[in-house]
Amino acid sequence: GAKPAEAKADAPAAAAAPAAPAPAAAAVPKGLSTETVLKMYADRETEEVQLDGMRRTIAARLSEAKQTIPHFYLRRSAKLDALMAFRGTLNKQLEARGVKLSVNDFIIKACALALQQVPDANAVWAGDRILKLKPSDVAVAVAIEGGLFTPVLKDAHQKSLSALSAQMKDLAGRAKTKKLAPHEYQGGSFAISNLGMFGIENFDAVINPPHGAILAVGAGIPTPVVEGGEVVVRNVMSMTLSVDHRVIDGALGAQLLEAIVSHLENPIGMLA
Repeated sequence: GAKPAEAKADAPAAAAAPAAPAPAAAAVPKGLSTETVLKMYADRETEEVQLDGMRRTIAARLSEAKQTIPHFYLRRSAKLDALMAFRGTLNKQLEARGVKLSVNDFIIKACALALQQVPDANAVWAGDRILKLKPSDVAVAVAIEGGLFTPVLKDAHQKSLSALSAQMKDLAGRAKTKKLAPHEYQGGSFAISNLGMFGIENFDAVINPPHGAILAVGAGIPTPVVEGGEVVVRNVMSMTLSVDHRVIDGALGAQLLEAIVSHLENPIGMLA
């Protein structure tokens, strides 16, 4: 593994092409000058928090992402009842092997398979062209002290749920201790940001360049749903796909999201 020092320029520092150094201005996002802000709060009690390398990188990359990527948003809900039942069954069987699948493991797998089904959406923005990826390399945002890392699960479409689960645990664990090597958090064409475990119902995530899209996942909530004219309570999870319009158009993004929902609602098919 990398020494912690190597993980300085982390986070959504995905893959700025080495050929094109970022303009110096990118280091400090534009806005009010330090001086202006300090003056504004001179008479208030404050505490200054100096930016470390990670916060600086996050600030630069997110500013760049919001300013340069034409984001648009597609929203869908998925009923999780079949998935929760299936997960329960699998986890009982996997208990002896010490494996416990999370809902997030299923989401990773669903996205990986969807990117294979809708290959035109498995793409990144490369300055003057679109780069389509053959494998499904799915990045997953991991909150750590003072920031976030986005480790990439490569070839996720080819991996079993238990393999994805183990790899995710390992990457998340090493992200928290800043022991990820750069190649483990760079690349990928697509990211997942899941805030469901924090009680967030839905949100819009910022795309991690050069990715074509990011899926923002909310909590599964018991919700009245109409099925065949009857009102029933289902566990419904809201998702928002943030899309780079230069890479993916509305109809293509809708196809991708449809494929993701379809896998989540028919989870047994993901093992086929």
